[in-house]
Amino acid sequence: MWPFTKKISLEQSGLFQEFTDWHSHILPGVDDGFQKMEDSLAALQKYEELGVKSVWLTPHIMEECRNTTQGLRDRFAELQAEYQGPIQLQLAAENMLDSLFEERFQANDLLTIGPGGNYLLVETSYVNPPYGMENMMQQIMSSGLTPILAHPERYRYMEQDDYMTWKERGVVFQTNFMSLVGMYGETARSKAEWLLKEGLIDITGSDLHHYRVLLHFLDHKPKNQQALDSLVEIARNPKILIQNT
Repeated sequence: MWPFTKKISLEQSGLFQEFTDWHSHILPGVDDGFQKMEDSLAALQKYEELGVKSVWLTPHIMEECRNTTQGLRDRFAELQAEYQGPIQLQLAAENMLDSLFEERFQANDLLTIGPGGNYLLVETSYVNPPYGMENMMQQIMSSGLTPILAHPERYRYMEQDDYMTWKERGVVFQTNFMSLVGMYGETARSKAEWLLKEGLIDITGSDLHHYRVLLHFLDHKPKNQQALDSLVEIARNPKILIQNT
């Protein structure tokens, strides 16, 4: 990248044209994300203006946030009744790999994501891997699902070799696009840039919890234009779709 290359903002980059947001907390009143229906509708209206095509609503399910599949479906139906716009809304979940997940997995009580429902969005603590993580990931894959690791750049315990190992095992990586503008700090930003440079990112999403955060970061300009270009290409051609064809 030439040193005098003009930096452009997330909004100017073309990222959001026909964009699918693979990770969001826009479903109101179910986790630490959006709380009010009107804020969710305002965010979706802004997404329309940006050119977003599809949004996966992926509320947390974890020991500290014990959402149920039926409860989330009921709230999703309420949002669908309120939202009359063109964006396609789809329901899944962000599953913390903890003891509650193991219970729900054994009961086959999971909200899957992606084409054909063949993927499962998962996360871990940012500081330490969960006990039995390798076993849980293997169980997911043995069941015929492919795990999508949410925001891998945010896990402080993961090093480059860890990322390579999980990719070799077939795990899909979903990066948060706001990582490139420093929302989660410099370490997460530099990790996201490296993951993009190495071609390890498959899909991207907002991980949006609050409408004001979207408005705040839209005009921010990533330091690394090459990383932003790679992200825009992934947004337009998600690797998750290629894997399913």
